[in-house]
Amino acid sequence: MKRRLAISGTISVILVGLIAWSWTTRDAVRPTADRLLLLVPDGTSFSNPKVTVWVDAGNEEGLHVVPVHDSEFLRPLWGESKCAGVILPDSIHQRASDLFVATLHRFVAEGGKLMLVYDAGTFSLNGTYAANRSRLSDLAGVDYALYDKAGDKTIQWGKVTSTGAIVSRLEIPPGKYYPFHGKTGVSASENGSASAGAPFEIELRRYRFGDLQYPSFVTSGQYAGQVLFRSSGGIAAGQQPYQKGSVLFVNLPLGYLKGNTDGLLLHAFLKYFASHALSLPYLMPVPDGIGGLVLNWHIDSNAAIKPLREMSSWTLLSQGPFSIHITAGPDASEAGDQRGFDVDHNPVSQDLIQKYIGLGYEIGSHGGWIHDYFSAHVETDNPKDLEQYLALNKNSLERATSKPVTEYSAPNGDQPLWVTGWLEAHGFVAYYFTGDSGMGPTQGYRDGEREARNVWAFPISHLDRAAGFEEMSTEGYSDSEIDQWLAAITDFTADQQLVRLVYFHPPGILQYHDLVNRWVEQTARLKADGRFRWYTMAELANFLNSRKQVQWKMSDNGDLVTVEATHPQTLNHETWRIPAGRFSQPRIVAGSARVTRDKDAWMVIAGDGRNLQFETETLTK
Repeated sequence: MKRRLAISGTISVILVGLIAWSWTTRDAVRPTADRLLLLVPDGTSFSNPKVTVWVDAGNEEGLHVVPVHDSEFLRPLWGESKCAGVILPDSIHQRASDLFVATLHRFVAEGGKLMLVYDAGTFSLNGTYAANRSRLSDLAGVDYALYDKAGDKTIQWGKVTSTGAIVSRLEIPPGKYYPFHGKTGVSASENGSASAGAPFEIELRRYRFGDLQYPSFVTSGQYAGQVLFRSSGGIAAGQQPYQKGSVLFVNLPLGYLKGNTDGLLLHAFLKYFASHALSLPYLMPVPDGIGGLVLNWHIDSNAAIKPLREMSSWTLLSQGPFSIHITAGPDASEAGDQRGFDVDHNPVSQDLIQKYIGLGYEIGSHGGWIHDYFSAHVETDNPKDLEQYLALNKNSLERATSKPVTEYSAPNGDQPLWVTGWLEAHGFVAYYFTGDSGMGPTQGYRDGEREARNVWAFPISHLDRAAGFEEMSTEGYSDSEIDQWLAAITDFTADQQLVRLVYFHPPGILQYHDLVNRWVEQTARLKADGRFRWYTMAELANFLNSRKQVQWKMSDNGDLVTVEATHPQTLNHETWRIPAGRFSQPRIVAGSARVTRDKDAWMVIAGDGRNLQFETETLTK
């Protein structure tokens, strides 16, 4: 027994020595490297959806998230590949060896930045729980995975709460959290701190139902870091220093949630990790770095004609462009009721469409031909029987507009997977979506699988339980609160330089004419300042599909950092945001671009051309 222990001890000393030698010879934590390494178990394909949810999210956020297998992370010469930080994801990396855990500790201790998510590393390689607590509890800053102590109560479901200051930094829009207060979402009672003693009064909410609960590990112990979210079981997210490095611990199943139409938190924490823990440059998701709104009108039937005529004199129509989606058939609820918008035969409907085209608006398809019938049957009937209604609607609108119809919205939000497949096969590039609420345009996942390749989901923005104006009325929100929400969501998109979608039905907006006028005054001021745009879904989806073809890399030589970018057609309007607190003003070396200052960042806005190169210098180590 003593000889066996001696051999075991010798092996441990050798392993620790190898780890120490590898980390003293690598420069993996050098600040100018921008890759975020996503650690994946050996033998797991990088095309596994549990991996691609992270890679896709990184691409959408303009970051370089690169999957690497554990063996590449562990081998002594791995340091030849630099990185800015490491992500240990949930759901796919529950098992970890003692050597892997020791190497991860060493990485952070030597100055590395780690994003540790939920159940990652909570099992040993043989599938058993670690005794008493997770082996990564000291990195997380709190004890969790307390299976021996808590048993079947180790994981609890409950609401998560935060402060206005934190949700603002996480780029979570007002209405997705509730209550919100004014422009920034910070209540007068808050001091802006996210320390353990600050009030945690704001809840994340969901469309229609309000109440939103998430699973998290029960935690114990005093947390010394910065609390970002709390749950009924303890710390749901926080960030703390660990020796020379730091750890962002997210005690929520981010990858699982994104795989099931709730991707907001994965995107929010990934962007937070990159921006606040690492100060990384990123490729922005909006043209010229200008945020804004998509205003999506849903026209179900001829009941919209009178409201549309009344709206023709509103100041709202002096702005835009907007995305107007129409159910085009002669019937609304059932065949033969003659209550449809009847695009093929109703001259009033045709005139309205021509007016909107003249204003530069985008006409899209709202479901399939008979609004209520299609909605009632789309989830249950044979898709082959219902495809004809989608085709009838698309063809009618294309006859009226003399251009392809590429936007879609589902009546009552009912959109099974087969509809998305049909849309992609028939040239659509964008659709309104009630999942992933609070997010910007995304190529989402459903049932753990990627839903489409080139069609973009545009999730709704909502005020707590309500999204459309008519819903806000029936749910009992006051005019004052609606007014504040519209102002807040608009400021949010302008300040954060992002895009969100707001939708309505024409009959439901009429009672809010004065409120809409004030909203339009606000958007006009922001537009005049160059800080806001109205976008159509197709316009932005086409930009994002082009953006996917951008190839760019960041390299460094000492303090000098070089960014090189290429595109097969043009980089025009692509924009990089460079943190000014970490980098000097960029210099254009080759290609066409302009450099501007925006608050705490430099903006490099590309002009026409296929190639761009610019340089900057690091200001801090």
